[in-house]
Amino acid sequence: MSDVEPGSGRGAFAVAPGTPETPFSAGEQALPPLRWKMNAVFFAATALSVLLTGAARRSDWLAQGGGWLGVLRSLSGGWSFALPLLAILLSHELGHFIAARIHRVDASLPYFIPLPFISPFGTMGAVINMRGRIRSRDALLDIGASGPLAGLCVAVPVLIVGLMQSPVLPNAGHGWQEGQCLLYIALKRVILGPIPPGYDVQLTPMAFAGWAGLFVTMINLVAVSQLDGGHIAYALFGPRQNRYARVLHASVLLVFAYDLLRFMGPLVARREWSNVASGFFSIQVLFWLLWYLVIRVVMRAGGRDHPPTEPGELHPVRKALAVLSLVVFALLFMPTPLAAY
Repeated sequence: MSDVEPGSGRGAFAVAPGTPETPFSAGEQALPPLRWKMNAVFFAATALSVLLTGAARRSDWLAQGGGWLGVLRSLSGGWSFALPLLAILLSHELGHFIAARIHRVDASLPYFIPLPFISPFGTMGAVINMRGRIRSRDALLDIGASGPLAGLCVAVPVLIVGLMQSPVLPNAGHGWQEGQCLLYIALKRVILGPIPPGYDVQLTPMAFAGWAGLFVTMINLVAVSQLDGGHIAYALFGPRQNRYARVLHASVLLVFAYDLLRFMGPLVARREWSNVASGFFSIQVLFWLLWYLVIRVVMRAGGRDHPPTEPGELHPVRKALAVLSLVVFALLFMPTPLAAY
């Protein structure tokens, strides 16, 4: 999270809350000069964090007890993950930033958030501070949708190339299964053909970066609060979206309940209580509960309802773009983003 002056924040993974503020009207005042030095420092730190994460995934330095020296020697193996992932995240953030500047909304450059090794991607994404109010529904739609769609335009080609390089091998005894969504399943089918039972695609670093781009876009398109999906839905539905968002927020708990029953139910049936206790705290069970709590924090900090726009209808072309964005969310939705087997 970042400290936000009145306005609203947008970004991949992390979203800075916004509140109603003194109106900033297009054309009434010039946009202030951009500050970039701190943004550059955070971006450099995030690039290093993502590079280290990619190197750790690619090499066996942990098994060899290489420590930090082993990581540094393995950095060359991290670029094939770091470069495509940073390209996806940067496209996402620049989509928001450029759309905001076009609509004369006072927006900062993105602040990237490094999170080495704790995050499977080495980052918690980025946030953009928007100090000006987004007054029209057209502007709200443009700014909200530009980030996810721009990021997706990079993520899909990256994933396609990565899948073309990824072998299909027998499943190991234990491992992690990346989340499956309709778009990802379709791409695997087209590129790799039918995958036999007991086999799965072993993602290359580039393919994993592309999958991460789908995941990032999915969680940002959840249509609640001041997530990107919340902006898009408010531009489309207006104040009705505040009611829809509360229902959708509560429904996140249903997805959590699905994962809970899916992974804990068989263990309870077999009375494997020690495995139940340890398995409950796994990311495969808790992800959507954690995301429900994150959204709740964002809603408390930025207001339960979305900041209003001025009266006016959404342009028909933008209506189609809003509907497309919601369809994209359906194609990207992953009930279980990460599962152990």
